[in-house]
Amino acid sequence: MRIKSVLLFLSAFITFSAGIAHAGPILVKNGDFELTSKGGNKKVNGTHLESDRTTLTGWTSSENGGKGGGYNFVLDSTIANTPRSALWLEGKGNGYTASPTGGNFFASDSQYHPGMLSQLISGLTIGTSYLLTFDYALAQQVGFYGANYDNFWEVGFGTAAASTAPLTIADNAFSGWKTATMAFTATNASEMLSFLARGTAPGAPPFMLLDNVALNAEVPEPATWMLMIGGLGLLAVNARRRRNARV
Repeated sequence: MRIKSVLLFLSAFITFSAGIAHAGPILVKNGDFELTSKGGNKKVNGTHLESDRTTLTGWTSSENGGKGGGYNFVLDSTIANTPRSALWLEGKGNGYTASPTGGNFFASDSQYHPGMLSQLISGLTIGTSYLLTFDYALAQQVGFYGANYDNFWEVGFGTAAASTAPLTIADNAFSGWKTATMAFTATNASEMLSFLARGTAPGAPPFMLLDNVALNAEVPEPATWMLMIGGLGLLAVNARRRRNARV
């Protein structure tokens, strides 16, 4: 009966954990880049504020640790492929689509004054694994030519680092939006999350795009709990057989 009670408890917990797998406090602020000081469709400010630029709430843009914001932009994905955009991206007949969230996204040139985008994440539990997810893509600015190879986001989380799969596009092409998932373990209650566009692309200029950044405490998937229950079930069967053998 005791094993049966444990199995019933774990079965109920599967249903509960499936619903909270990505629940909890919102650890990344403004992960969709909709909150700005002066609207979207502008170049992003560093700590040295310029009147014609905007800032992203919760985020810091910096070039080599200096006061400038690098060649970084927050763009409206609905017009980013038109002349109305602060940075006009190739988007005619190349499969360009708005970002998955349909609003603003962040754009950074990996070759020309690349600027790091960072945010201090607080409220972490030391030793806990966290899942970072985000959408990303590769595009080219109108008026420039050449294929772009092996462009990626270099992601930092405290002292840990990881990279997305590299993206390659032909001349004036668009990669399409991809989704990245990375696991990091917190070693401090607060960790610096950062994104830096990287690449060896000969084409110019390649812009790495970023949107929909989220961070959640990692919870075992329902399939994992099913394996655990299956193992406990086998233990229960073996225990029953041993009891019957003693009778």
